[in-house]
Amino acid sequence: MSDSDLLNSNFVAWMDSRAGSESDIVISSRIRLARNLQYITFPYFMNAESGNKSMQEISDAWKNSELLSQMDLITFDQTSTLDRQILVEKHLISPEHGLSAESYRGLLASKDGSIATMINEEDHLRIQCLLPGLQLEKCYKLAQEIDDELEQQLNYAFDEHRGYLTACPTNVGTGMRSSVMLHLPAIAISGQRSRIFQNINQLGMTVRGLYGEGTEIVGNYVQLSNQITLGQTENEIITNLGIISRQIVEQEKMLRKSLQEEMKYQLEDRVGRAYGILTNARVMNSNEALALLSDVRLGVDLGIIEGISLFVINQLVVAIKPAHLQKRNGGEMEAFIRDVKRAEVIKEILLKSSK
Repeated sequence: MSDSDLLNSNFVAWMDSRAGSESDIVISSRIRLARNLQYITFPYFMNAESGNKSMQEISDAWKNSELLSQMDLITFDQTSTLDRQILVEKHLISPEHGLSAESYRGLLASKDGSIATMINEEDHLRIQCLLPGLQLEKCYKLAQEIDDELEQQLNYAFDEHRGYLTACPTNVGTGMRSSVMLHLPAIAISGQRSRIFQNINQLGMTVRGLYGEGTEIVGNYVQLSNQITLGQTENEIITNLGIISRQIVEQEKMLRKSLQEEMKYQLEDRVGRAYGILTNARVMNSNEALALLSDVRLGVDLGIIEGISLFVINQLVVAIKPAHLQKRNGGEMEAFIRDVKRAEVIKEILLKSSK
């Protein structure tokens, strides 16, 4: 089936800033488990026959499980290009996965998007759990429940010495990739970003943009994740990322406090100008909007702006993306018209939420 609230709702679980710790800085936590089916070609070399075979096995597992059958199975041959892009913008599937329209590619997801399992992306299964704030342990527990349920009905490709076999060698072993999405404006404003990110890379972590691998850092949103899985246990991966994330959070808090003490008027002016532009502009491109929303979010965090919740900002960051704007408008729009519509949406949501 492809009829899902995830395609129409403005809400997914990771947006709820009221849940999870450190949610002023840590937007979301994610655990992803890469799994493949035994004796079926990996997706990169897949043809229609092997692809449909893998989809059939996964679909049967979905139907036969009380837990899994509560989720929505979205198949991409019955999903429009726009709706697949909607799923990308909500962080439920990868940009590459969103390009596919084959019948054997799809998504198995919970109603609120907290569980989103990509089917036949780079691996046959990529089980993801996404929750707000810093909740890596809870993410892992939920992802593991889905993994255990699937493994009861499916034969995984597994080697006693190497662990779970995956399409990319860096995922072999646990098959687990853990990540957190962080908002780090004070680190950027203070000019500390390059130094801190270099130190992170030396600790075996990688820093990417809002939509993961291959995306640039915009609006001071960064995704921090482990680089390798082989030779490490799941608990070690989660613990290491948790420690580094908390260190970054502390540095961001310290720099925010310093900015408030040493640059009070400049900081308030920056936040006020950003809010003024966002609530008055007639044309706004995506990168400019994210940069200005980053300043407004900082103002909300520090109490400079009142009446706007972080939840609204989280929703707005997604609502201004191209596919969401076109869905809201009821059809495709050329780039300039999207920029006009984006300015209208930002103004409408910010002014409405601040009343």
